[in-house]
Amino acid sequence: MFGIASQKLRSTLWLGAALVTVSALLLPVQPAAAQTRVLPDFTDLVEQVGPSVVNIRTIEKVTVRPSSGSGMDEEMLEFFRRFGLPMPNVPRQQGPRSGPPQQEEQPRGVGSGFILSADGFIMTNAHVVEGADEVIVTLTDKREFKARLVGADKRTDVAVVKIEASGLPAVKIGDVSRLKVGEWVMAIGSPFGLENSVTAGIVSAKQRDTGDYLPFIQTDVAINPGNSGGPLINMRGEVVGINSQIYSRSGGYMGIAFAIPIDEATRVSDQLRASGRVTRGRIGVQIDQVTKDVAEAIGLGKPQGALVRGVETGSPAEKAGVEAGDIIIKFDGKAIEKSTDLPRLVGNIKPGTRSTLTVFRRGSTKDLSVTIGEVEADKPARKEREDKPRPSGAAQSLGLSVADLTDAQKKELKLKGGVLVNAATEAAARAGLREGDVILAVANIEVSGVREFEAVLGRLDKGKPINVLFRRGDWAQYAVIRPGR
Repeated sequence: MFGIASQKLRSTLWLGAALVTVSALLLPVQPAAAQTRVLPDFTDLVEQVGPSVVNIRTIEKVTVRPSSGSGMDEEMLEFFRRFGLPMPNVPRQQGPRSGPPQQEEQPRGVGSGFILSADGFIMTNAHVVEGADEVIVTLTDKREFKARLVGADKRTDVAVVKIEASGLPAVKIGDVSRLKVGEWVMAIGSPFGLENSVTAGIVSAKQRDTGDYLPFIQTDVAINPGNSGGPLINMRGEVVGINSQIYSRSGGYMGIAFAIPIDEATRVSDQLRASGRVTRGRIGVQIDQVTKDVAEAIGLGKPQGALVRGVETGSPAEKAGVEAGDIIIKFDGKAIEKSTDLPRLVGNIKPGTRSTLTVFRRGSTKDLSVTIGEVEADKPARKEREDKPRPSGAAQSLGLSVADLTDAQKKELKLKGGVLVNAATEAAARAGLREGDVILAVANIEVSGVREFEAVLGRLDKGKPINVLFRRGDWAQYAVIRPGR
């Protein structure tokens, strides 16, 4: 009996061992495929895109004093003379002892770039070529060319240079909208002057707000000084961005790098190649984010759009009827999810174009037609009012003391009505109101003066939050007053 059981046990063990062996042979197949997906091979991409990446050196011409015949400059010699110290034994140099100032070429910096077209147009960062008297482009085959600056745009940090050559290997431009967070990407450039260095990583985030006109691509690709202007490449061998910035406390790479999306850069480069400069649209408003509290209080629902804090006098927005306190929720039918979306959309429109703004104003939406202007220097804000009107006791329950605006004040501020805040305490002060503010609307209802202001407050539920549109200086904004807190 025991022998039969032992025999069965041995058979079972043998069968189990066989199954384990077979499983061991089969298991590596799936992980190997997964490993191939996780750890891609970049060699083909380097061979494909590498010849299109260039090294850029910049040279600055500086004025120097001629040599005095010594290996030391005049300031150092004067130091020894003044303190009666013996002159050090420095080898003397050949040349005149004195003469007029001379210009000398000095290396200024090193960056990267990539070839846009076979006839020699090259894209790089504006900060790479800024202030340079001479730009030298070196190809991967070691040929060097003096480049001509076609144009540079500081706002987007994009520049285009031109070399006299033909038959150059141009890059392929990718579709940024297809780029996904977590996707593998590669960079080629000249970190610290080391040409054709290749690094790789993944896309960490998209639409990263670090500038007025650029939603950056964030990556963990190793980027260092000298990589600036080089391409960010996807796994299809297409350029999806220009490596431009890093976040660093040491000056070196710390795991966070930013690239300019190639679609934004291409729009800029096309204008630079056509006219040498970039024109941007403007409508003349100062904007701010819409907070959750404000969105709920005014009936907007979710926080979206761009809150108009001020409208510039004589601007396209003023002519279109945009008012301080409006929330622009769409531009030409495109939704404004956050305030920074608006300047990007408007900036990409050619000045003189007629566009449509959809604004949320006191509980309802309205379409306004606006003719896009051109970006210009900001105008200085007008001075605050110096005269203070006679106070009146109103809205004490909110901690407010308000007064009617005088005709002179209405004319100066270009307002039809509103009430002047003489004092703000308790709930009003906690909401951010202060002396000198002008309240334009309460609970989405415009107020022409103190009497109407008190009437509106009298109809409201005293225990619920109250949204207030007010103006401070030249700009308007919302506040939410929470009674009893």
